[in-house]
Amino acid sequence: MYPLISITIFLPLLGALLVLFMRKSPAPAVHAIGIITSGLTLLGAIMMWSRGVSETGFAQLEQIDWMPSIGAAYRVGVDGISLPLVLLSALLFFVTFIYSAKVRKQPHAFVALMLLLETASIGVFTALDGILFYVFFEVSLVSMYFMIAQWGHEDRQRAALMFFIYTFLGSLPLLLAILGLYLGSDPHTFDMRVWISDPPLEGVAAMLALIAMLITFAVKTPVFPFHTWLPAAHVQAPAAGSVILAGVMLKFGTYGIVRFALQMTPDAFRDAGLVILTFGVVAALYGAFAALAQSDLKRLIAYTSINHMGYIIVGVAIAALATDPAIRAVALDGSVLQMVSHGLVTGALFMLVGMIQDRAHTREMDQFGGLLKVVPILGWSFVLAAFASLGLPGLAHFPAEFQIFLATLQVEPAAIIVILGIVITAGLYLRAIAQVFLGEVGEKWTPKTMPDLNYRELLALSPLLILTIVVGIAPAWVLDIIHKTTAAIQF
Repeated sequence: MYPLISITIFLPLLGALLVLFMRKSPAPAVHAIGIITSGLTLLGAIMMWSRGVSETGFAQLEQIDWMPSIGAAYRVGVDGISLPLVLLSALLFFVTFIYSAKVRKQPHAFVALMLLLETASIGVFTALDGILFYVFFEVSLVSMYFMIAQWGHEDRQRAALMFFIYTFLGSLPLLLAILGLYLGSDPHTFDMRVWISDPPLEGVAAMLALIAMLITFAVKTPVFPFHTWLPAAHVQAPAAGSVILAGVMLKFGTYGIVRFALQMTPDAFRDAGLVILTFGVVAALYGAFAALAQSDLKRLIAYTSINHMGYIIVGVAIAALATDPAIRAVALDGSVLQMVSHGLVTGALFMLVGMIQDRAHTREMDQFGGLLKVVPILGWSFVLAAFASLGLPGLAHFPAEFQIFLATLQVEPAAIIVILGIVITAGLYLRAIAQVFLGEVGEKWTPKTMPDLNYRELLALSPLLILTIVVGIAPAWVLDIIHKTTAAIQF
């Protein structure tokens, strides 16, 4: 059987190399390479989905010796936690390439960096070797740094530097934890499957490793008070960068918390469960309150990402604290589904804000009004995505958050205060819709100055909105894959 996962991982890298050899090609040809390559990568992810996962561990395994003397190898595979994130990543890159086909500033570098970032992102979710995971994790930082610094907005240099310093320094504790897991295993190995099936650290060593992991992934998620890089990075990043940063890269943090912290140091995680739960509740409420104070539409959405990431942390903490395997599975099912739904919904919202900024050259909500009459397709698309973000039943966030809250009530009822985040989020999105899309139309907003969505923008946006509805109405096709893994997690 051909190595489907490896092909899916490295196909974007081959596309990036091809683009670099097309230095004299016009921008449309370069963007076509990006769209075709990411489309083929999405096809690879769909084929991976069709192969499914195992109920007893990782599936579709591929392995090549790399550094056998230290127990490091090229190991990749998927399970019910990683496979949905691979498919999500491939989809988001594909639609982002379609949306970004208008970029004319250094298109060769733009497309090459995006394709490199796609390889790193899929690599993070499929790596089963500690060293390999860390390599993909770090490569993604470099790509996003240049995306923000080169194609961002007015204060892009400072935002890019803040993003890189925070996330690079934040990743160093993870390297120490990986080395600790390696030294604790007998025989020494970097095989993540071994670390999961037989956690090598105990007692103080396990707690120190857990703290190191949580620092790294709290920065990446981000969780309050490690979040300060996120609003600046989102506001200054180009729309394509914001879609990938929110839809894909924030999941590196939540995925890492499940894959590393929960599965590799389970006893320490359980001991620290109430503290981690508290951080999740604070992050969810802080993100909602901070978003309520924003006048910049993009910054508002950035803070709601912190809110939704907080729900995921709550779900994972509840899974650690639960003694009933069924409740544990419900909490983890909700957390992983929330990662997927957040990628769809927030990816759509950042894309829509990018479309608004392209036309109006501002994101300040008080500068608008009545846009629903001028750009009805854009306006109703934003309304749909906003309603999904506030947790409206029938849309993608609802089945995920419902499972998280249901498990929370059964394990730590006091933590259900986190549900206030939904009330606040509903208020802030309704206010944003009222300010931007309802009321009287501003004099400067006409079909000429503010045209509605074109075919390219509709083609990029439609898959995210359609899946937002599909996942909300019929989430079982995703949950069935997720549950095969979460139901088998024992600690």
